[in-house]
Amino acid sequence: MTLANRITMGRMGLSLGIFALIIANQLWAELLGLFLLTIASVSDGIDGAIARRTKTTTSFGAIADPYADKILVMAVFLAFASLRELAIPLWAVFLILLRELTISTLRVLAALNGEVMKAESSGKIKTTIQLIAAFTILVLLILKIWARTRYLPPPLDIFPGLTADIAWWLTVIAAAFTLISGFMYLHGHRALLYKSWTERKR
Repeated sequence: MTLANRITMGRMGLSLGIFALIIANQLWAELLGLFLLTIASVSDGIDGAIARRTKTTTSFGAIADPYADKILVMAVFLAFASLRELAIPLWAVFLILLRELTISTLRVLAALNGEVMKAESSGKIKTTIQLIAAFTILVLLILKIWARTRYLPPPLDIFPGLTADIAWWLTVIAAAFTLISGFMYLHGHRALLYKSWTERKR
């Protein structure tokens, strides 16, 4: 396995740890979760850069890299949704999950037809927006937990009370961009879908 692929697999493993830390709902756990989320997010660019520079791009990497991004994002938002104080809209998380599963199915269809569907710019923008929302919500959660027992100086003291509202809107915005990206993928690969629907296997 190449170094780039090892980093991609490592990002998947970090996702599990981040999920467990967020649902712990403790200050130390959220801080550690923020640290690991930072590492996981940075690794998303590192593995691709290493693969291109060392000329070790593989079919596995082309498929596993976007899967690792999906696992990371879903781990974070599902963990957020489990915390009542964040008031994350479950319908928005469901739409994000639905889009990711749909595009993952599209990748499988492409593979069955001997194609490798690489990540596109709309997908990368979508992931960036999702991660920005995730980072912001996690920082707000940390401030809210901090405010329970410690003093927060102005203007940070206004955020604990607004955490639920901001988290709600950020999740909805992320879901909207996620759906738009999904429609763009489906439209761009409509020929593949038509072929999959009409072609009979012998």
